[in-house]
Amino acid sequence: MSDRGVTVWFTGLSGAGKTTIRMVIEQELRARGLKVEVLDGDIVRQNLTKGLGFSKADRDENIRRIGFVAHLLSRNGVIVLVSAISPYRNIRDEVRQKIQDFVEVYVNAPLSVCEARDVKGLYKKARAGEIKQFTGIDDPYEPPINPEVECHTDQESPEESAMKVLDYLEQLGYLPTNSVTSRA
Repeated sequence: MSDRGVTVWFTGLSGAGKTTIRMVIEQELRARGLKVEVLDGDIVRQNLTKGLGFSKADRDENIRRIGFVAHLLSRNGVIVLVSAISPYRNIRDEVRQKIQDFVEVYVNAPLSVCEARDVKGLYKKARAGEIKQFTGIDDPYEPPINPEVECHTDQESPEESAMKVLDYLEQLGYLPTNSVTSRA
């Protein structure tokens, strides 16, 4: 069994499915008895980065702090699942450079699909002008250029997307191959 830690960084618009896919993967990894920690953007903002706003500088600092914690955990053999919008490519690349074992997962869903889902009602508020600097509306989202895994959540089930990520982690040796699933 591998004791290699890795940071799996889920990036995408609000409502794209980052947390949903992350939860499926987390459940599978825990069922396999692996060391897993979750850094969810919303929860981190309530605890680790409280007080930061949504300016570009504050968003970058938020991602740097998440990256710092992910690095500490993954270098100690933990599989870290990060789900954070992380809209700016340059700061994601900066974090990638600091974390030796880093897998970027682009959770790709068209803005129209994310708005239709609008689980938290945020797009409606942003469109009404109640939320400023909202990613995808009046603040940019810069998609990854070469993510290790891309999930199209408007075309795949959460389980299909999760399987793409798990398969990739197995191929790289971060996970023991799932001996339960025979491919004979």
